[in-house]
Amino acid sequence: MTGLVDTHAHLMDPAFDADRVQVLERAAAAGVGAVLLVGYDLPTSRAALELASTLEGMAVGAAVGIHPNAAAQATDADFAALAGLARHRGVVAVGETGLDYYREHTPPARQRDALAWHLRLAEELGLPVIIHNREADGDVADALEASAARRPAGPPPGVLHCFSSTDPHYLERMLQAGYAVSFAGPLTFKSAAALRAMAARVPLERLVVETDCPYLSPVPHRGQRNEPAFVRDTAACLADLRGLTLAALADQLRANVAHLFPKLGTEEPTHA
Repeated sequence: MTGLVDTHAHLMDPAFDADRVQVLERAAAAGVGAVLLVGYDLPTSRAALELASTLEGMAVGAAVGIHPNAAAQATDADFAALAGLARHRGVVAVGETGLDYYREHTPPARQRDALAWHLRLAEELGLPVIIHNREADGDVADALEASAARRPAGPPPGVLHCFSSTDPHYLERMLQAGYAVSFAGPLTFKSAAALRAMAARVPLERLVVETDCPYLSPVPHRGQRNEPAFVRDTAACLADLRGLTLAALADQLRANVAHLFPKLGTEEPTHA
């Protein structure tokens, strides 16, 4: 694995149907060497695994999960099918899962049950988990601490995707539990001074970056469709914040990704 890594991308999205190959070419030209495709329901999880098996030119892995905002519509059969998908050797993580108390698409109790299910699956398979959290710091921390305590010592049990909390106590709990922390485009926003202060608190060996494309484009691309090439802008912002060159930070981030997602770039994905 070489170059920067976009640890959270939704290239399965129809927003990329017209130019998916060109998007990856631009990513490679920007120094991106690997991309993790992340599902958020059963269809997109299947699509992530299928797409990961066909894209060429860089390391591509898949993560499978049911987003908390989709958990209300997911059936028992959907969860069972997802558990089967998670066993494909092209799957490098479980998720995205988590809690979202900002949106009201899924009752909180159902979200917590779905999160617990994903955490148990990830523990069973020895895979890291990708966590979405919006306005649910306390309940997310409780669930993730319990899961980490059930795991053997080793790589981070998962990653806090698109980190947005400005509560230092929540961040410290998650760092103590061993989780990695991922920053996306909002880190670059003019209004994000509090978020940048949080990023300054994360040990270098726990940091990763992502796009969450096609959403959350970083400065100077706000208002455009986000894509993996733009992860370079978030990494550059993080490097400046930490007093490092982009090259030095990229080396550290790449090592962090290899520790967090050991299967990314080491196994050829298989078709779903």
